[in-house]
Amino acid sequence: MMSLSTINTAKVVKQQYRLKLKSNIDAFSSLVWIQLLAILFSLGGVASQGTHSEGMSISIKYFSADMVIAFTMIWGLVTAITITTKPYRYYDFSFVTNRVTSSLSNIIYLITASLIGGVTAMLAKGLLIIIGYFFLGFQLLDGQSQFLDARDFVVGLIACVLYIFFISSIGYLIGTLVQVSRLFILVVPVLFVGSLFLDGMLGREPLMMKTLQFYFTEPSLLVFTIKVVISSALLFATAISILNRMEVRK
Repeated sequence: MMSLSTINTAKVVKQQYRLKLKSNIDAFSSLVWIQLLAILFSLGGVASQGTHSEGMSISIKYFSADMVIAFTMIWGLVTAITITTKPYRYYDFSFVTNRVTSSLSNIIYLITASLIGGVTAMLAKGLLIIIGYFFLGFQLLDGQSQFLDARDFVVGLIACVLYIFFISSIGYLIGTLVQVSRLFILVVPVLFVGSLFLDGMLGREPLMMKTLQFYFTEPSLLVFTIKVVISSALLFATAISILNRMEVRK
């Protein structure tokens, strides 16, 4: 007797996504600690200048959330690699699922993680200023300029989320390659370091630097968004293609 029930892909992806949010709550707890650590490192300011005159000493410090964003990007990379490991993949088999639906739920989860990480990272500058003013005795020379206006905040937030998501897509592909062969644990860093040495020996600009400039020095938010979305889609598509070629329980 044939079953009349059909598998609803969207429903399966939604169920997996919800479960991954609940089961991976520790990842968001680690995000809090990582960002607090980055804030601690940032309390010294990203730049400073001072002056002395007639017995008076003035020290000026500039605060930025750049270190918090960098730490959050590393968190996104590690989180993406983690969800490709066997325990997480085996857990998906509790559903009527396949590699595609599993990866789609992973991608949606990483989008959510990028949004949460981006928002909290962007709010870190305000927290830095508050800590410095109320607990460390810093005086604000221009209180209004220390905080972003609404437009700058939104633009910065979008860019920050895209940064984290793009790094996550790289982590997802790296994690997938490692699941295919443990040799990639050595191959990936060797290729990275090797390319730097090769470019240095040839006296040319490092390929990694060109890649970073291609993405992170783009002045247009729209063009940057297109670059990140297309690149991330290609990275995820490659990872899904590799996973589909793996044995069911490998």
